[in-house]
Amino acid sequence: MTIRVLIVDDQMMVREGFSVLLNAMEGIEVAGEAVNGREAIAQVAALKPDVVLMDIRMPEMNGLEATREIVAADTDAKVLVLTTFDLDEYVYQALRAGASGFLLKDASARQLADGVRVVAAGEALLAPSVTKRLISEFSKLSEARVFTNTTGVGELTERETEVLVLIAQGLSNAEIADRLIIAESTIKTHVSRILVKLGLRDRTQAAVFAYETRLVTPA
Repeated sequence: MTIRVLIVDDQMMVREGFSVLLNAMEGIEVAGEAVNGREAIAQVAALKPDVVLMDIRMPEMNGLEATREIVAADTDAKVLVLTTFDLDEYVYQALRAGASGFLLKDASARQLADGVRVVAAGEALLAPSVTKRLISEFSKLSEARVFTNTTGVGELTERETEVLVLIAQGLSNAEIADRLIIAESTIKTHVSRILVKLGLRDRTQAAVFAYETRLVTPA
């Protein structure tokens, strides 16, 4: 099935560049473009894309506000934030708002396509090494930003807690299965139960939750 992508960025060269790269990839097509968050919300409703490539800094409405509204609308679209390392704070807020992951703006064509496919498939964490680096930074933010609502943590089984910790460390389901020496299908079941018990949308939010509640601390 073809993955339909909406590209949101106020820079025409960025939109056109990503559009050319993605349209050249098998199984991916660019459904449309938007120049700001307000237009992105309208395009998501009209085009119903599978993945939204969302820039953060844009006029009229930024990507953070747009992400929050798109997620709140309970659409099937997954938001993939476009960022650079000097925007860590914005990425943190975007993930808290419900974004499914992030992608560096200098990503190669293959990384871009792989990122879109991964998010579309529900495997929200991208590039584990980058994920760990960014989430480590998130966890060092002021204590005022630490997530204090730990409702549901006590309901996790020992195995589910173990899986949550490994998710936060950037491991995929297959890698977690290898680490724990159990079937990947069992890991998927654990992940689903973790999300339900904690009231989270996807594994990216689960990872951030684990760091914020100090179940995991950066090395």
